[in-house]
Amino acid sequence: MILESLQLHQFRCFTGAALHLDEGGAVFLGDNAQGKTSLLEAMCILLRLQSPRTSQLADCAQFGMSGFRLSGAVRNSEDQNRLEVQHLSGRRQFAVDGERQKRSPDFLRYSARVVWMGNEDLTLVRGGGEGRRRSLDFAAGQLFPGYRAAAKAYEKALRSRNFLLKKNANPSWQQIDAYTALLEEHGRIIMTFRNELIERLRPHVQIAYEAISQKRSETIGFSYKNGSGEDGNLLQKLADSRTEELRRRQTAAGPHRDDLALLLGDMPIARFGSEGQQRTMALALKLGQALLFQDICRTPPILLIDDIFGELDSSRRNALMKAWPKGSQKMLTTTNLNWLDDADLDLAQFDVREATLHSREPIS
Repeated sequence: MILESLQLHQFRCFTGAALHLDEGGAVFLGDNAQGKTSLLEAMCILLRLQSPRTSQLADCAQFGMSGFRLSGAVRNSEDQNRLEVQHLSGRRQFAVDGERQKRSPDFLRYSARVVWMGNEDLTLVRGGGEGRRRSLDFAAGQLFPGYRAAAKAYEKALRSRNFLLKKNANPSWQQIDAYTALLEEHGRIIMTFRNELIERLRPHVQIAYEAISQKRSETIGFSYKNGSGEDGNLLQKLADSRTEELRRRQTAAGPHRDDLALLLGDMPIARFGSEGQQRTMALALKLGQALLFQDICRTPPILLIDDIFGELDSSRRNALMKAWPKGSQKMLTTTNLNWLDDADLDLAQFDVREATLHSREPIS
């Protein structure tokens, strides 16, 4: 699947912009705070109805405006479709070929799978569990029908349950348990798919790590840390946690407390890995997702690559580019082109200055 064009209206710093994209992708060159990352974010929202930068799409509207509109054409080997996403006054609408879609799965079946790679991915290794959960959710939502719906239903039930826990000093457990049942129902779906994703992802991340580091002697690993307890029995776990929940006034267990333990050998890589090993792990997690998508879906995802080369040495940078899935469309942002001398890329190039786009000669 290829993104052939993109139009933005009142999105972030862009009042309006339009560009046509080649099959191979494009490089967006410019200083910081010019709008490069916003272009990639717009592509991600158009293709997946999600932003890698915020959970509130209303935040993406241009300052002082009540909403934004995105559109673009996608093409596979047989068909072309025009996608449209609009977020206006807190309401989201999306359409395919001018026909409004009532449900996000109906829209997404016309779209492409996406992998976002950014310099902030290092927090997947060094940061807390929330970032790792979001990364798992973004990948699982693209692979498993029903995952997004279960995640949204779980989040809604969790908010309601936490509200009841905070409402007064003696909450009604009968009311709370009604939401506990919903957490168990939807949490079981989330847990099952996350487990499956991790098992499928593990060998691809190992392959990606070896490709980037060029070291077969280093073994990495990760395991699913179940926030519902070792046996996954969320109902029992919550029943045993009532004293803690009364003290903290929040739900003490469930998929919202899941995590992914990242290991170098048998040791936590965040504590015992070098900075180079940690950066390689962060890249391998995303490259592994791209390889998994290609393996399962038989077509490479679109790669949105946001300014990742500045902190990479030339060896890892060139190894990463060589390991990208063949045939993938690549959208890159960068502040300089120093790395191009070693790159085997044939991409269109755009200058981005103060939220305006200027086409340049193709890279060769």
